[in-house]
Amino acid sequence: MQHKIVVIGSGVAGLSAASFLAKAGHKVTLLEKNDTIGGRARQFEVDGFVFDMGPSWYWMPDVFERYYNQFGYSTKDLYELMRLDPSYRVYWKDQTHNDIPANLEAFKAWFESLEPGSSVKLDKFLKEAAYKYEVGINDLVHKPSLSITEFADARIATGVFKMHLFSSFSKYIRKYFKHPKIIELLEFPVLFLGAMPKDTPALYSLMNYADIELGTWYPMGGMHKIIEAFEKIAIEQGVEIITNKEVESFDISVDKSIQRVSTKDGSVYDCDMVVSGADYEHTDQTIAKGHSNYSKTYWDSRLMAPSSLLFYLGIDTEIKDILHHNLFFDEDFNDHAVAIYKQPEWPKAPLFYACCPSKTDPSVAPEGKENLFLLIPLAPDLKDSEEMREKYFHMIMDRLEKKTGQDIRAHIVYKRSYCLNDFKADYHAFKGNAYGLANTLRQTAFLKPKLKSKKLKNLYYTGQLTTPGPGVPPSIISGEVVAKEVVKSLHNFVPA
Repeated sequence: MQHKIVVIGSGVAGLSAASFLAKAGHKVTLLEKNDTIGGRARQFEVDGFVFDMGPSWYWMPDVFERYYNQFGYSTKDLYELMRLDPSYRVYWKDQTHNDIPANLEAFKAWFESLEPGSSVKLDKFLKEAAYKYEVGINDLVHKPSLSITEFADARIATGVFKMHLFSSFSKYIRKYFKHPKIIELLEFPVLFLGAMPKDTPALYSLMNYADIELGTWYPMGGMHKIIEAFEKIAIEQGVEIITNKEVESFDISVDKSIQRVSTKDGSVYDCDMVVSGADYEHTDQTIAKGHSNYSKTYWDSRLMAPSSLLFYLGIDTEIKDILHHNLFFDEDFNDHAVAIYKQPEWPKAPLFYACCPSKTDPSVAPEGKENLFLLIPLAPDLKDSEEMREKYFHMIMDRLEKKTGQDIRAHIVYKRSYCLNDFKADYHAFKGNAYGLANTLRQTAFLKPKLKSKKLKNLYYTGQLTTPGPGVPPSIISGEVVAKEVVKSLHNFVPA
């Protein structure tokens, strides 16, 4: 039997959920608040510069491939994927830099040059990380996390100690390695997971496996090629995508089911099921007001992953001596992490990330010009102002210009900033977060906000504030997981 399903939000998780639900034979309408789809992975173009607004790292290519396979496609059918080599560049406090090789043997040789004997230790470290990746990505993250009993199967239960769920990431790394550059490199992926490395489970060494073994990739044409691929699949499955439709409220029946979804412009959509890929806290506290899963106190007590200050820059000359991805670790890693997670404030000397995709892809900038994307991780819920944005823009540009030996600011022909207030305005992002809920042990798996409403019979949640968590690959999986739960519930569905 075909049912009417409304999906709220066209981010990766919303598009994924909508496609799986339509593939299962249901009539799916996807409502998007903004005028373009993609959520944080939107794109905009100005004067020949094509800017990806959010995600810029393409990791875990197997997750994308698995998704496309389920709809009869391979990645290569949808866009050209290129492995970057070097993967990225890291600038260090000692004023040197290293280009991180994609080739594993070259990577091990670099480790060995820093710390004799570390290449052998890396083999063991990566073997353990590969196990975590295999179990984590293929088993753990595909659980709906509605109950602890889901995690009692033999493969996970017997492997719980091998997963290092209860070990500190920081201590775990230091069991293997001593050199500060090795430690900072291995800790960098968890900077965006929502906690200090010492407070993050060692399970997340699976991110190091994704980085070192699986590699850093780039879809030619920009990260938005992923959204274009997802949109193509959704439409082919029969999903109706409607933009400029901000959901405002639900009409709820006496049996506590959503009957209709109403938008700010007065449109009304009848439904049997609703999947919200919008910000969970906003849906829970505002759209479903009076039928919330959680209290305001609960949300205020959640530990959030970082927000970001972003700059999109069009440069009318070639920038020398940088790669596609560049990590500026030329200031103290721990001090910046404390400013995000322990004592939330604007960092005194921030680490930052510079992405120059025009080094790889000539289509994202006019000939002879560069597309430059800058990012500073920040604590959520800080006070955001134009004055503060400008202060930090010049702070990091001073360092970038010193490293490249160029007056880049004199060649800026387009500039746009994006920060906490924009995340709130565009996505109703709770506290202006950019990366969702922190991946701490107390907020992992079944301890995350539940994907099913406790109060409304036909409301489900997907995306970075629920299972399995933040990031593009987890969001793909989140859409699939929630779609399966909705399809199961529809087998027992009785219309109101």
